[in-house]
Amino acid sequence: MGVDRRYIFFLLLLSFLGSYVNIPVVQLPPEKLLTPGIVDFFGMQYVIPDGAKRPGTVIAVNLGGAVIPVILSIYLIVRNRLYLRSVLAVGIVTVAVHLMAYPVPGFGIAEPMFIPPLVTAIVALAVSRDHAAPLAYIAGSLGTLIGADLLNLHRIQGLGAPVASIGGAGKFDGIFLTGLIAVLLAGFMSRKRGRSPGSTS
Repeated sequence: MGVDRRYIFFLLLLSFLGSYVNIPVVQLPPEKLLTPGIVDFFGMQYVIPDGAKRPGTVIAVNLGGAVIPVILSIYLIVRNRLYLRSVLAVGIVTVAVHLMAYPVPGFGIAEPMFIPPLVTAIVALAVSRDHAAPLAYIAGSLGTLIGADLLNLHRIQGLGAPVASIGGAGKFDGIFLTGLIAVLLAGFMSRKRGRSPGSTS
């Protein structure tokens, strides 16, 4: 995939642990916030944090679901020279994820956790079999962030969510699974080519 094998799972672990860190960016005007509770969405349960002390929804950026994936995606694009192919793959995944994204009152924007990884795997293999692994991570990460979060920021106001995290909660599940699929694709393609174990995945 263009990253040393020794660091792949470290990066995935760092991304997982970083999912608990939200970096506040802006606060929306005051509105009625929903009380803490649990929201069911496509079989997944999400906890609504206590927003009693906040006058309005806080827009935040998730460290593990946005910051780390974006940095790694940019590195993979440059490292593998996947400029045009990345634009194509990210565009397709963005459209697919945006169509699936759904506003959840008291929670924010969410989408089925298995959709981004499945769509990404198909798109990555279709666009470039030789670079399927890095494309899977790039398209899954950026496509999910753009399609689910950035294109739906205008829908946050009025949902009554204490915190709306870009790359967090409902989106992090899909982004994290995309990273795992990218690693599996890298291993599969490596074995298919008959290469002996090397230093990169």
